[in-house]
Amino acid sequence: MQAAFAFILGAVVGSFLNVCIDRLPRGASLVEPPSHCDSCGRRLGPLELVPILSFLLLGGRCRSCRATLPLRVLAVEAGTGLLFLLVYLRFGLSVAGILGAIYLSVLVVVAGIDLEHHRILNRLTYPAIVLALAAAFFPGRSPLAALLGGALGGGALLLLTLASPRAMGLGDVKLGVFLGLFLGYPLILVALFLAFVIGGLLSLLLLVFRRLRLGQSVAFGPYLALGGAVTYLYGGSLLIWWLARI
Repeated sequence: MQAAFAFILGAVVGSFLNVCIDRLPRGASLVEPPSHCDSCGRRLGPLELVPILSFLLLGGRCRSCRATLPLRVLAVEAGTGLLFLLVYLRFGLSVAGILGAIYLSVLVVVAGIDLEHHRILNRLTYPAIVLALAAAFFPGRSPLAALLGGALGGGALLLLTLASPRAMGLGDVKLGVFLGLFLGYPLILVALFLAFVIGGLLSLLLLVFRRLRLGQSVAFGPYLALGGAVTYLYGGSLLIWWLARI
């Protein structure tokens, strides 16, 4: 029952994260106006606001004007539900679990906005960095490891940005600082490794299937977010496995 509740809670949070992805790039309020159809402007009813189920039952369309809703709506709700479930299974009802749920929620919004707009917003990363700094002083966490992780995460991406401004931006650097502060050292190294490996492999596949052209810019934030999420959930085990084979 608790695992099911974790998934449902994540899906509900995912519904709010969709609002963040829609409105933050426009600088719009997250509260007003209430949830509505972007095409016809009609306010959504209670039965249209049930995470996952409403999208599936309505076929991904507005009930009034039949405008198609982005598939991202379903992906974020279901994906956030799955992330919350994994956090619960990994950490249970603990401080690490609560912090992890907040951390992963930030990464979902960052990834969603960067995928759609190729932007990583300061109004997301700056508060996230402050949150990660505060979390470093929670029981069981190391402020020194957090600061070292932040320096490594931001520093490594800053060097890449200076070397190739077209491949990386300052938004990625700030996201690297956030990841490093939250994950700490040495887990930030695992996150960066996963981000570059996953990003390279997926980019290669997109090139093979001609969904990407040589020289075309690619949002790197989602890969950093994915690497950071996997590392928070399983980074310790991955690091032990990795070191055992060196």
